[in-house]
Amino acid sequence: MSAGHHHHGGHAAHSHHDHNGGHGHMPTNFSRAFALGIALNTTYILVEVIYGLLAGSMALLADAGHNLSDVLGLVVAWAGAELGKRPPSKRFTYGLGGSSILAALLNGLFLLVACGAIALAAVERFSSPSPIASTTVIIVASIGIVINFGTAMLFVRGQKEDINIRGAFLHMMADAAVSAGVVVGGIVIYFTGLNWIDPLISLLIVALIFWSTWGLLTEAVRMSLAGVPRNIDVEKVQSYLASLPGVQAIHDLHIWSMSTSETAMTAHLLLPEGHPGKGFLGEIQKQMMHRFSIHHTTIQIEVDDGEEGCRTDCGSED
Repeated sequence: MSAGHHHHGGHAAHSHHDHNGGHGHMPTNFSRAFALGIALNTTYILVEVIYGLLAGSMALLADAGHNLSDVLGLVVAWAGAELGKRPPSKRFTYGLGGSSILAALLNGLFLLVACGAIALAAVERFSSPSPIASTTVIIVASIGIVINFGTAMLFVRGQKEDINIRGAFLHMMADAAVSAGVVVGGIVIYFTGLNWIDPLISLLIVALIFWSTWGLLTEAVRMSLAGVPRNIDVEKVQSYLASLPGVQAIHDLHIWSMSTSETAMTAHLLLPEGHPGKGFLGEIQKQMMHRFSIHHTTIQIEVDDGEEGCRTDCGSED
């Protein structure tokens, strides 16, 4: 069908331009952020382990373990971002952008595991609170706040648009919160001698991390199941397509995430008056990008009465 052929050429050119023009620069900036974040946090883990052993502080050693899981989280997020930059191949015709969704999913799971580990350690410390060298703990954990918050700020720019980057951002903000909790706990213990304050603060931090992680995890699951991204209203997309001149019906409308930063859409449009030409399709692609941030649009035009191509989903777009 000439309609499909016309469109195919236009679509290939459009999506290629869009992918490189709109998104090629974003992950590159974060490569430096990931490298710097991993280096800083690995150094800090070594400091925490050394001083945790010297001060006899379980809090510092537990935090070092948690930081190690966060470094792994950064490595996974970086790998997802890097794989997402690879061009499409014969085997992976969409490229490897989907790996950033897997990375966000893994990051959410890492954070939940970290929550469990911190909560477990905190509950154990409630039953037998041990005295700690609070001054050392306060100093080392204060350094942690600076490093973790600083690393989180490297990702603050991209965390609204890309949930893989948000995973890295949340990891580091969670770490900064844990370090802040350790500092507050250390100060209170220093003045009061109440060692149970330390595990209590740990549990409050766990609640905070869990609350921020749940949104990331549910969105990553939705993306991995090819669900419609949270920021796109399907009804509005349908209304726009239905308002186009000559469109009598819409069916087989699908919208899904190709990666954590790119969305694709396919739809069949019934135009009984005949194919409207290449300009019509180009305008739809432009409007989809402009109105809904849908980067890859594929439209199939049907010029018959719809009996042939309309068996699966007819009538749902009345």
